[in-house]
Amino acid sequence: MATTAGLQNMPTMNLKGWIERDGRRLSPTGVERMLREEPEALSRCGGEFLLEWDDSIARDAFGIMPGPIPPGTIYSGEHEIARITPDPAPCTLDEAIVAAVRLRSNEGVVAFSGGVDSALIAALAGLPCVAVGLRGSHDVVWAEKAAGMMGLDLEIVIPTEEEVAEALTRIVRVIPDPENPVEASIATTLSFVAAWAEEHGHTRILGGQGADELFGGYARYLSSTDLAAELERDFADHDRQRTRDQAVAALHGRYFSMPYLDIRVVRAARSIPAADRVRGGVRKYPLREVAERHIPAEIARAEKKAMQYGSGIWRTIQRLARNNGYKKSVQGYLMEISRAEHDN
Repeated sequence: MATTAGLQNMPTMNLKGWIERDGRRLSPTGVERMLREEPEALSRCGGEFLLEWDDSIARDAFGIMPGPIPPGTIYSGEHEIARITPDPAPCTLDEAIVAAVRLRSNEGVVAFSGGVDSALIAALAGLPCVAVGLRGSHDVVWAEKAAGMMGLDLEIVIPTEEEVAEALTRIVRVIPDPENPVEASIATTLSFVAAWAEEHGHTRILGGQGADELFGGYARYLSSTDLAAELERDFADHDRQRTRDQAVAALHGRYFSMPYLDIRVVRAARSIPAADRVRGGVRKYPLREVAERHIPAEIARAEKKAMQYGSGIWRTIQRLARNNGYKKSVQGYLMEISRAEHDN
């Protein structure tokens, strides 16, 4: 790594997120000590972080934490001086997920829908959970049932139509593709989770992002003619989704933490052949196998709607579009909002 000059009298360090070394989460003091005594060790660290000190800046390997430099790089001034390449010991998928959640569970809240992705995280994390949905929606009903079966501390956020409209005006300012109805509806749903976390003093939101792309969760995978290629393509595209989700969280001064995008989990998942990830008509087969060891089988095996549909947020946005003169085009409604926000 680069010279250690300047680190002995290092100015105040700014750390967003968290850093781990060899499976142990470092305190801010521990990070400062590492930078002072063995700065080259940073290149082997995992976590979700944007770290600034002196004239240097570093960002985690997958770019979970937003920042001005590429994922997995260390810059000094305007020049890249090293790469972040954590290399934890090989482990099973179960061990990987348990470790990933443990490292993230000292603080935060779980974005919970009752699906296998979030239910497994919730069971392992032992943190408060929050679900979003209209009254009587699939996600609210199922989340309440799952939380009851698992003994979880669950809060339900039930937004009004007016609150959904207000959230849309905020998220179109920050997400990468504000005129895409699916993107906007997902972002709107997540915005209520972030708002709840802000209100209750939680900085970190543990979510199930990445599970669909790693384990084969989308319905279209069942009829894929080249599942391996499709999984690879979707995983590579996940950076766009992370950018969207973190932009929404940042509106409330929070960030999404993503256990399934821990390097251990990614390696373990990608070592499983594509045909074993979607198997016998069952999506996310290996994840469900792991989940059955930690949560009730009924929850581990259950199929669930995508959040924008299960929460009822999509229908609310459709209704808002119709009420504003866009009977057949949600996209037209979003374009109008986006233009209005841009003009302001």
